[in-house]
Amino acid sequence: MATMFRYPVFPHLQGRSVMAEPDYLEGDCDELIKPKKLINPVKNSRNHQDLHRELLMNQKRGLAPQNKPELQKVLEKRKREQVLKAQKEEQEAHKKRSDLEIELMKRQQKLEQLELEQQKIEEEQENTPEFVKMKSNLRRTKQETDGEERTT
Repeated sequence: MATMFRYPVFPHLQGRSVMAEPDYLEGDCDELIKPKKLINPVKNSRNHQDLHRELLMNQKRGLAPQNKPELQKVLEKRKREQVLKAQKEEQEAHKKRSDLEIELMKRQQKLEQLELEQQKIEEEQENTPEFVKMKSNLRRTKQETDGEERTT
């Protein structure tokens, strides 16, 4: 018996199956009644077979039936209409913008870009090792002290 442990779990069962095997499999005894699979009357009916064949053909062709309830269809239609209405309103609002609104939008976009750049710089500074930060601080202080000595 193969196990994932280093030692056998059930050494007395090695080489034997855990499940008991039925007696009727060993001998071909004609006296015993051999079990047969039960017949499903629904699957054997002609109507069921025809329906199944038709569904398979439709699926291959890509003509699967739409069995959505009426409520779901109505809700999907409303959602589509709302999306289209929102898109139309957005387009109309975009067309009716004045020069002032356009200029304000440009400024807002520039400010957002500057904020993103500042966030990136801050993240880079946070990710740098501490010894690099200290080295840059020492350089700044050295430059400041050098600048003060030159002015005096």
